[in-house]
Amino acid sequence: MNIDDSSEKVSTNQAVDHALMCNALRVLAADAVQQAGSGHPGMPMGMAEIAYVLWKFYLKHNPKNADWVNRDRFVLSNGHGSMLLYGLLHLTGYDLPIEELKQFRKLGSMTPGHPEVGVTPGVETTTGPLGQGLAHGVGMALAEKLLASEFNRPGFPIIDHNTYVFLGDGCLMEGISHEVCSLAGVWGLEKLICFYDDNNISIDGEVEPWFNEDIKARFKSYGWNVMGPIDGHNIDAIQQAISTASARGSDASSKAPTIIICKTIIGKGEPERQGTAKAHGEPLGKDGIQRMRQKLNWDFPPFEIPESLKNEWDCSEYGHALEGGWNNLFESYKKSYPKLASSLEARLKNDIVNPKELREVVARFCNSFDKDSESVATRKASQNFLNFLGPRFKGVLGGSADLTGSNLTMWHGSEPMRKSESGTMIGNHVNFGVREFGMAAICCGISLHKGFIPYCGTFLVFSDYMRNAVRLAALMNQKVIFVFTHDSIGLGEDGPTHQPVEQVASLRLIPNLHVWRPSDSAEVAFAWQAAICYEGPSAILLSRQKLPNFLRNKLSLNNISKGGYILREARKPDVILIGTGSEVKLAMLASHELKKKYGINSRIVSMPSTTVFEQQKRGYKEKVIPQDVPKMVIEAGVTDHWWKYKPDVVLGINKFGESAPEKEVFEAFGISTRTIIDSVLCLTDHKNNFGG
Repeated sequence: MNIDDSSEKVSTNQAVDHALMCNALRVLAADAVQQAGSGHPGMPMGMAEIAYVLWKFYLKHNPKNADWVNRDRFVLSNGHGSMLLYGLLHLTGYDLPIEELKQFRKLGSMTPGHPEVGVTPGVETTTGPLGQGLAHGVGMALAEKLLASEFNRPGFPIIDHNTYVFLGDGCLMEGISHEVCSLAGVWGLEKLICFYDDNNISIDGEVEPWFNEDIKARFKSYGWNVMGPIDGHNIDAIQQAISTASARGSDASSKAPTIIICKTIIGKGEPERQGTAKAHGEPLGKDGIQRMRQKLNWDFPPFEIPESLKNEWDCSEYGHALEGGWNNLFESYKKSYPKLASSLEARLKNDIVNPKELREVVARFCNSFDKDSESVATRKASQNFLNFLGPRFKGVLGGSADLTGSNLTMWHGSEPMRKSESGTMIGNHVNFGVREFGMAAICCGISLHKGFIPYCGTFLVFSDYMRNAVRLAALMNQKVIFVFTHDSIGLGEDGPTHQPVEQVASLRLIPNLHVWRPSDSAEVAFAWQAAICYEGPSAILLSRQKLPNFLRNKLSLNNISKGGYILREARKPDVILIGTGSEVKLAMLASHELKKKYGINSRIVSMPSTTVFEQQKRGYKEKVIPQDVPKMVIEAGVTDHWWKYKPDVVLGINKFGESAPEKEVFEAFGISTRTIIDSVLCLTDHKNNFGG
């Protein structure tokens, strides 16, 4: 198969010059990268025909309303080829003028180096870290299938759209691709259609020495429909493949996603660089740009597209008609199923949980325990709160990485998500299996699609597996709630491989991520409330060991939402003890003994969320932690994070844990009331420190 010459064999049964349409994409990408002085021209030039056929003849979208509910989702997982997407958006009629393409990779432009959701109209997700866009696509396709199963009715396919993903060798080398593609096959996501850009090139050269697996066999083993290899530059072959894949996608009984393996030439159109690593990640250079123009017979200056081509590319009228037809269908749906229609509209606007109702749930939950309430692990308190929350609000979608019984992410009455015999999907708790990274990225895709608030659980120490997905959730400001249990050395006998020491501080370093480490049931409820109301990701860190519930007055209870607050006040404190999570209990016990034995008054500050506390007004923060009172911080983790609060002492752990029961481990590391008391006595220079 000589794919180099295939562009000259395009179908001529239309007046449209397919080659010219595709070359518009090639030249825009090459010119923008050249002007920017950096970027990746090779992938856009190699996938131009595939992108053209998909976007011009199959993609269901409305350039004048990038947020149309029932649009197909398009994900560029190989995000380094971002100029392909920007060219498509510009040419098809989105609000992305040519001046923005000229500003590719410039500060403040709408065309950043890698696609960023919220920056460019029509960009569905932020991609660049390879493989994660594919995972987001799986999440979007899952959200579509769940919503369709819940809301569609005979004659009313209200939720009915495909998710298309472009991906490359790098995406499939990344381990996350295995995690999420395995799940996509198990879930039977028939509306997920992926295009594998099989160009045999990565930055280091031809990939054969380090990537030679049988992709066709690999995806067949996942249970996918596998098509190709096809000639990725042959218009007719591409059209036939997409038509077949789309027909399967509209048939729920097919019960399988599709991957189309497309043999392409990276940098196609530049005769000296095409098919080599030199086409991948650098400008073509002035000579290369000239050679490309000669090869493609492109006589127009940089960034100039002939008017006739612009008109042929534009999809505005087509998109307007598509959305108009859907709007008419939805109006009929509203008349036949008014309650369902109202619920769907709210869900897709992300009005999933009513804040007033949520406050009522939190208040009812907090009123359900008192001073005589038994001690519970905060992971159990979290499940107890979910038992209040889950039945009240549809659209809260949970899951766990094979640790449901440990993370306690499944509330009473929730159902495991399963595929029915008819191909629909039912349930509200996802068993992700041992796939932490894939789980986190899929939840990002679910959030991006809209219609659900996803949360997912694993052990805190395994947050390292999923860190880059957590980072992307923060970068995109997506409402994903990460439930991390077994949050300290307090998990005990499993030892240092499972005992998190540095993870709490590490998560706090991620911008936009709200990190909560609650000390008891009330703080757990407020952490959940804050996470649900926050327009961004949150991490809730929970204990394995049981902890007491603390009594609070109304002011203290409400101040939990500020991230740090006075839990126990002393009229004139001699010392301030600041704790988080399970260590607040130790601070409370030490405070009692300090007062009883030594007459030392201590204020107890609980700091469930330093990230939220730091957002409070300066006056409030100084009132809670004044600078003129000695301070001690207690947290069973690395200490570096705490010195910005200018404490006098930080009691923590700056080495890995040990395998032993909880109490023995805490004692071995000095995380105890005795250490707190001794430290305070030294800090206050109290005479009783020496028995005087």
